[in-house]
Amino acid sequence: MAEEPISIARRRMAHQGLCAPLGGPEAIVDAVRAMCGAHAQVQQAAEHSVARRLEGVTRADVQEALWQRRDLVRTYGPRGTVHLLPSADLHLWSGALSALDGGTPRHADGVRLEDDQVDEVVAAVGEALADAELTLPELDAEIAARLGPWASERTMPAFQTLWPRWRQAITVAAHRGALCFGRPRGRSATYTSPARWLPGFAPAPAAVAVPWLVESYAAAYGPSEPRHLARWLATSESWAAGAWARSAPDEPTSPPGSAVESIPEILLLPYFDAYVVAAQPREELFPGRAWDRALAGSQAGNYPVLLVDGVVGGVWHGKRSGSRIAVRVEPLATLTDRQRLALEDEVARVGEILQARTELTVGRVSVGPHA
Repeated sequence: MAEEPISIARRRMAHQGLCAPLGGPEAIVDAVRAMCGAHAQVQQAAEHSVARRLEGVTRADVQEALWQRRDLVRTYGPRGTVHLLPSADLHLWSGALSALDGGTPRHADGVRLEDDQVDEVVAAVGEALADAELTLPELDAEIAARLGPWASERTMPAFQTLWPRWRQAITVAAHRGALCFGRPRGRSATYTSPARWLPGFAPAPAAVAVPWLVESYAAAYGPSEPRHLARWLATSESWAAGAWARSAPDEPTSPPGSAVESIPEILLLPYFDAYVVAAQPREELFPGRAWDRALAGSQAGNYPVLLVDGVVGGVWHGKRSGSRIAVRVEPLATLTDRQRLALEDEVARVGEILQARTELTVGRVSVGPHA
C-alpha cells in the first residue's frame, strides 16, 4: 500500500529536524548531514537552513563551525552548486561526485576543454592552492603562469563577460578534492586546498563513496527513484539507475518518535533550502497555485517559501536595514488565527537566527526570484 504524502512529509521533515530540533549547537554537523548538505550559493540562506533545524542556534554559530572549528567545509557539491558539507564526510562526497557522468560543462569547439586539459587544470589548481588561500583573480594568474595561454584565454561566456577557459573545470577540481573555499577576504571569496584544513585528506574510492551517497539521499528524501537522484545530482538517469541498483538503498522508515511528532503548521524556509530542492515529486510539494507562484517556471529554491502543513503555501522575503529585518509573507490562502500566531512565532525565530529585530507584514511579495 502506497504511503500517504502527509506521512512521507512528516518522516522527511523529522529526519531533518523540521518537526523537532535535532539538538543545539553541538548538533550543527548532524543537521548538515541530515540534509545531505546545505545549499550555500547564498551564504546567509545556508546558515539559516542549518540553524532552523536546531534549538537556539544562530547564523554566528554556523559561521563558527565553518571558519573557526572547521567542522564544515564550503565547496561545490551536488549539481555543481556551492554547499556546506561536513568536513568529516568530504572524502566521501569527493569520491562520489567525481564519479558522476557529465562533470565538465559542454561548451562549443574552441572553448571546450578536452579531457586531458581538464586533468592538467585540476593538477595546476591543486599545486596553486596547496599552501595558499587565493581569490579568483589570483588563481587565474596562477593557472595562467602554470599552463599558459590555452588555459587563460578569455573564451568562456559568463555573466555578460568572458572568463578564462580553465574555469570550466573549477567544479571538477572541487569534486576531485583539489579545491574548496577558504576564508573570505573582505567581500572576496578565496579558494584553498581541503588538505590544508583536513590533513591526510583524499577522495574515497567510488565503490565506497557512491553507495554511501545514494543511501544518504534515500534516507533523507525517500521514498525516491533513480530519476529523482539524477535530478538532484545533475547527472544522467542511466548513471543514477546503475548507482541505485548497486547500492540497493533500504526503503526509509519513520524514525523513533515520529508518530507523535506533528508537522509544524507554519515554517519559513530560506532560499534553496534542502527540503524544497531535493524532495520529490514536485507536484506534491508545490500543490495548486504554489506551482506557479513559488516555482515560477524555474528551479525550486528561487524563492524563500512558507510551508503550511509541510507543503509550499506561499513565499516570503526579508529586507535587512541595520539591526532590523522587515519580513513580508505572501500566503496563497487565508491563514487561520492559529496559523497567524504560528507565523508570528516563526518570524521571531528568523530574527533569532539572523540576529536581528523582525517586523512582519502579510501581503504581496514584489521581489522577483533569485537568479
